[in-house]
Amino acid sequence: MDIVLFAAFPYVAVIVFVIGTIWRYQTGFKYSSLSSQFLETKRLFLASVPFHIGILVILIGHFIGFLFPSLFTGIGGSSIVTFEVLALVFGIMATVGLLLLMIRRFTNDRIKAVTTKMDVFIELVLLVQFGLGIWIAISYGWGSQWYASVMVPYLKSIWMLDPDISAVIAMPAAVQLHIVGASLFIFLIPFSRFV
Repeated sequence: MDIVLFAAFPYVAVIVFVIGTIWRYQTGFKYSSLSSQFLETKRLFLASVPFHIGILVILIGHFIGFLFPSLFTGIGGSSIVTFEVLALVFGIMATVGLLLLMIRRFTNDRIKAVTTKMDVFIELVLLVQFGLGIWIAISYGWGSQWYASVMVPYLKSIWMLDPDISAVIAMPAAVQLHIVGASLFIFLIPFSRFV
């Protein structure tokens, strides 16, 4: 099962993402989020801004950690504590924004009318991802350093088409679920408005 989840599923997710996105474009799907901004602006702003800022900073942090892992392994002391706290704050910010967006989705009749099952499902996947990320940050300290020493080699091995899952299968279950959740999210993108 480890090979399926950590060696095969990331490739399946990326292939489905690429082919599914191209297929949706070729079949005339309009790239639209059926924007509800015109239906309700103020509540959207209060939820959307923290969600987007939080997720953007977290994704950029993951990306920088992947490209320059030595930045994270070389810092220590108060710098690492500051970095870890900031990452946690932005993770909480993204989670609060997502929760507010979900509440808005279920409490506004006009927005409920344009909501699909996939909208709800992918938001739940994101909510679990955010929750796992926060849990990992709180429960397993110095995440940026083990991200650089465990996750980056794993991700690079995936990128180089030679998956090495040995370090990943030794990680706590929350980390493993977070990895599988990331692949699941990528897999689902072509079937959702995120495309």
